[in-house]
Amino acid sequence: MWTKEVVDMILKGIQETLYMTLLSTLMGYVIGLPMGVLLAVSDKDGLKPNRVLYRILDVIANIVRSIPFLILLILLIPFTRMIVGKSYGSTATVVPLVIAAGPFIARMVESSLKEVDEGVIEAARSMGASNLRIIVKVLLVEARTSLINGATIAVGTILGYSAMAGTIGGGGLGDIAIRYGYHRYQADIMIVTVVLLVILVQIFQMVGTTLANRLDKRR
Repeated sequence: MWTKEVVDMILKGIQETLYMTLLSTLMGYVIGLPMGVLLAVSDKDGLKPNRVLYRILDVIANIVRSIPFLILLILLIPFTRMIVGKSYGSTATVVPLVIAAGPFIARMVESSLKEVDEGVIEAARSMGASNLRIIVKVLLVEARTSLINGATIAVGTILGYSAMAGTIGGGGLGDIAIRYGYHRYQADIMIVTVVLLVILVQIFQMVGTTLANRLDKRR
């Protein structure tokens, strides 16, 4: 059962899972970080309240986040095929993962920035700091511990989404679990893939928590 081909397949599955998770998280932050900053800044209690902008971003985030990832994955098949030329495989899965991750990350960034003490912001304002400088030098810096904890949660969530993509040939450990553990009733392969997914989540959690603790100036 555990031939060289099976072991190589599982190793490739780990590689594809890490590829999808890390690339999607990175690209998700390219979308989610500025979106989250805009949500926090344009809110009624933000640095520069803008009701229209906040409502538009709020609706977009709520709509995307309310769609279960598996359904979103299927809905985006034509778009994914247009972008990468196919709708299966690890690279194709990155497209829906990024779209799902962006608003999720934005909400976490928004929440983290809103945790920053108003007194610190007011102190920066009293010294003549511009809104942009307050965002870069105060909000993002003061919220760094919370942002890293949020990133850790985001990585774990995206890893779970990548496993779901296995139902339509998305590649990675999820695809192996579906093809061999479900369709071929090979419970041993299913168990191994589940254990590996759990280990990966634990590693990401440990790295994120360690980094957050080191940057937490309260400790």
